[in-house]
Amino acid sequence: MKTINDFNFQGKKAIIRVDFNVPLNELFQVTDDNRILAAKPTIDKITNEGGIAVLMSHLGRPKNGKEDKFSLRHIVSKVEEVLGKKVYFVEDCIGEEVAKVIGQAQPGEVVLLENLRFYNEEEAGDVDFAKQLAQHGDIYVNDAFGTAHRAHASTTIVAQFFPQDKCFGSLLAKEIESIDKVLNSSEKPVTAVLGGSKVSSKITIIENILDKIDHMIIGGGMMFTFIKALGGKIGNSIVEDDKIQLALDILEKAKQKGVQIHIPVDVVAADAFSNDANTQIVDANEIPDGWQGLDVGTKTLENFAKVVADSKIILWNGPLGVFELEKFAKGTIELGNYISKATANGTFSLVGGGDSVAAVKQFGLEKQMSYVSTGGGAMLEMLEGRVLPGIDAILK
Repeated sequence: MKTINDFNFQGKKAIIRVDFNVPLNELFQVTDDNRILAAKPTIDKITNEGGIAVLMSHLGRPKNGKEDKFSLRHIVSKVEEVLGKKVYFVEDCIGEEVAKVIGQAQPGEVVLLENLRFYNEEEAGDVDFAKQLAQHGDIYVNDAFGTAHRAHASTTIVAQFFPQDKCFGSLLAKEIESIDKVLNSSEKPVTAVLGGSKVSSKITIIENILDKIDHMIIGGGMMFTFIKALGGKIGNSIVEDDKIQLALDILEKAKQKGVQIHIPVDVVAADAFSNDANTQIVDANEIPDGWQGLDVGTKTLENFAKVVADSKIILWNGPLGVFELEKFAKGTIELGNYISKATANGTFSLVGGGDSVAAVKQFGLEKQMSYVSTGGGAMLEMLEGRVLPGIDAILK
């Protein structure tokens, strides 16, 4: 696996696919600069060695060609702030003007190209468009994990114009190494915590990781499909009735493979989906009619704490309850605390998937995890065992 550490960038132009698809407020100010911070080590290495860093990214989903609200010029000041240096912005990503600005750039400088998705050819994976992008660099660096599962011109097709001179940036390399550590670990036990509302959205992950884990903790809305499958009464809790048999099949497969499945034994039940609801802690398989489970209960947390404390590798994908409502956030917060404590004691913890990442950020636990993935969809596809085109293009 070639990374930026295998190259010396002195006197070279590096065309880098970054993921600067960051949220902006109504004043077009960046409200979360994590993705820019994540790309900094790669950009720093290239510019510190006397290379020129040419950055390309998309922003949002423009549908009508060039639209100012999707222009990357809005993020220039934030990129400059994070990198601590001037960034030269070009109002296009292909063409003579771009070539001119890059041609005038000096060693150690950074050039940011305009939104790639102002051209439909980007998402279409157009070869000619990719060829024009390739002309901006001597070395191609992919550091955009969030888009590695898309076969777009800048993430995949462009790599073919750099048969030898292509590599992963430090962020993308870390993502691959972290997922590999979970899926191919020699350290045991390995625990997967899967939450979220639907079993159906996690089925491919479950099928792919059952051979690789020792414990699976099930939380979130999907637990009620399992509880109902086992004959429990779930009141008005969310359930996928058409996935009852699937839940039973998963439990049977896990048993055959020696994987212990941990399902909540008690829940915080509410009479409405609201912070103002009346609540009671009840057995998970005895939820009264008119009540719904919105978080896990105390006994469940005690059980989960033991499993987490004994684990050497932990994958966390999905919250245990409706953490967006303060009243039902305790389970997710406590789980985060257990994982953070285990991590401090030497366990490797990987957090991925939109809601889990949002939860660890919201509750200030991000720095206490071994690795928090930057790419929701891409990470899920890797956990499902798929080969991501953006990664495959560098490995070829």
